[in-house]
Amino acid sequence: MGGSSGRIPTIRSRRGPRRRRPAKLHADKGYDYDHLRRWLRSRGIRHRIARRGVESSTRLGRHRWTIERTMSWLGGCRRLHYARKAEHFLAFVAIVFSLICYRRSSK
Repeated sequence: MGGSSGRIPTIRSRRGPRRRRPAKLHADKGYDYDHLRRWLRSRGIRHRIARRGVESSTRLGRHRWTIERTMSWLGGCRRLHYARKAEHFLAFVAIVFSLICYRRSSK
């Protein structure tokens, strides 16, 4: 068994994860600032930010509930609270979402 591990080639990868910009950002009235809108526009990110005193948050909530639901699913897994390293946290998140997808598909 000791000699067999030498025959397995190592897998080389890029340094660090590849980062991608979001195509669109949804935010509530707490993020209604001109400098934030300019910053998003300069990076090519479309935004949907509710304006203070003009729009109600109910229209924006149609999109935001999916994020809040997903975060509540993660909140149900106590093990994620104790992960200290980012690698461990991301591994547990992948496991939790795999379990969630399995449970939803088996219904």
